[in-house]
Amino acid sequence: MRLFGKRKISLNAAPPLLQTLRLVLRGFDPSDAVDVLARAQGEAAGAMASAPPCQSHEESRRTVEGFIRGGSTWAVVEKRSGHVIGAVALGPDSGRAVEGALELGYTLGEQYRDQGYAVEACGAVLAYAFDELDSPVVGAGHELTNQRSRRVFKKLGFTCEGTMRCARTLSGGGYADEIRYSLLREEYRPAPK
Repeated sequence: MRLFGKRKISLNAAPPLLQTLRLVLRGFDPSDAVDVLARAQGEAAGAMASAPPCQSHEESRRTVEGFIRGGSTWAVVEKRSGHVIGAVALGPDSGRAVEGALELGYTLGEQYRDQGYAVEACGAVLAYAFDELDSPVVGAGHELTNQRSRRVFKKLGFTCEGTMRCARTLSGGGYADEIRYSLLREEYRPAPK
């Protein structure tokens, strides 16, 4: 357990319930494996996440179990359909030597992209990071070719810090560069309600 300003928070505990106009963000449940597998289908699914998309129900089940164990990943549920359409993660930013620095990541099912869901979901988690956890900075990143995430981070107010070379290992071998961003607490502007 760490102390981030306002209250003690364990980033390994189940994430708190967050709501927006169109979304509910909640901890994952084992029954979410069906939706996770359905949303992982599509040729672009793997390009948008740090891991390859699930190819079987067993892989999906293991992925959801990992989210539950890790505790810092929200299931993004569309209120209208009740389906899990993606995930948002918030954890310590290991690339920063600042107490309370966090890193944000997200993924959405292909059919839910370009509809404002990513900005809406990530905005709710940013509000939690700054207002509840009192984080001084939230970092984020994406692969060089991921223009959708570039637009999402820009809309959320992040500042591009540059390219981190060999930022992570690819599942098939090799390395990927990453565009890195940050948003300082004093730069954060909550979305209008």
